[in-house]
Amino acid sequence: MKITLNGVEREITESSLVEALVELGYCAGPIATAVNGEFIPKTQRVGIVLNEGDRIEVVAPMQGG
Repeated sequence: MKITLNGVEREITESSLVEALVELGYCAGPIATAVNGEFIPKTQRVGIVLNEGDRIEVVAPMQGG
């Protein structure tokens, strides 16, 4: 299915958010996620089913100053 990840169109095979994140390489470290502009807490990612054309934003915290 086609989704948009951080502004870039991608093709994925997984339909749940948590599995798609692993497929996309986001399996280590803390991240923040949003689907179609709505923040999704880590505890709720398992229950989110993705649809064709969804927009996913993934942000990793940065350290430094």
